[in-house]
Amino acid sequence: MTTKELRQSLRRGSFIYPFLGIQLLAVFATAIEFQNGTGSMPSNRLLVPLNPFLLMHSGPFWAIAGVICAVIIPLGGFMLMGQELEEGNHELLLLTHLSRWRVVIGKMLTLWGLCVLTLVSLLPYVIVRYMVGGVEWWYEFCCFFTVMGLAAIVCSGAIAASAYTHMGFKISILLIFLISAAIGGFTTIAFSGSKGIFSFFGTTFQVLNSLGEIIGFTACGLAIARSKIRLSLDPYEVRPSRMLVTLLLISPFFLAFMTAITLGKLGFLGTLGLALISIRLDVTPKAPKWVAAPAPNIPVPPPLPPSLPPGVES
Repeated sequence: MTTKELRQSLRRGSFIYPFLGIQLLAVFATAIEFQNGTGSMPSNRLLVPLNPFLLMHSGPFWAIAGVICAVIIPLGGFMLMGQELEEGNHELLLLTHLSRWRVVIGKMLTLWGLCVLTLVSLLPYVIVRYMVGGVEWWYEFCCFFTVMGLAAIVCSGAIAASAYTHMGFKISILLIFLISAAIGGFTTIAFSGSKGIFSFFGTTFQVLNSLGEIIGFTACGLAIARSKIRLSLDPYEVRPSRMLVTLLLISPFFLAFMTAITLGKLGFLGTLGLALISIRLDVTPKAPKWVAAPAPNIPVPPPLPPSLPPGVES
């Protein structure tokens, strides 16, 4: 599935032009920082993984990298699932050995892989920027982690929104997804830091909560897209996509509760629970292996009339 998406993407200009454009913008941003300096370092309260405000206070280089790799390129997935659903290609794909998870994960890896490739291509500019000031490895790691984490979340949300046919539903699902992820991320990450002798543990909790935020909402977005390519529903079965969107709406309250009862430290348990529920919410019931398959309901033709001996007329 990833190979199929890469072949299709190479035929589109949206796959190539952002990659070339960000190189020119990176040169422009690096030149500005050489001329004006990188400016003062952000305060310690901003040096948190998966913090969009960190990119806004880190000079033009990381601001441009964040806009291209975490916004523009991921939003290219806004039409990915529509290619399969509108033309009925998903039915042909599911007739092969591909499962619904492989279809959506293949699209996710292709889109997010382009973001990773684009950002990795900017690492030489990061090294050049060290000539302006000293090496701050934690600062650069937080910026890099923020861009990659935001790219994964936005890619997942765009793929989930692309599974809907009406443009109003697409925009609504994407906005609900991004708002829920923003509120959930602020709740679990912002209150997980510690001061004094517990600063190391506070940083550890911040990294764990950031990873949990990425895993939880990425899994939820892919589960929504997967539920939309389901071929059939059992009688009286609620549509899994509706249950997943409802789960997405209540996720900020669930994450806030989990963060509160763990004193602001273990919010990642809530996001991991969100991922587990999203994965298990759209599971078709299957009979145990020891249950025999029902007999095939094949109509039996009526018996033929007996044949007469030779020479005897009817």
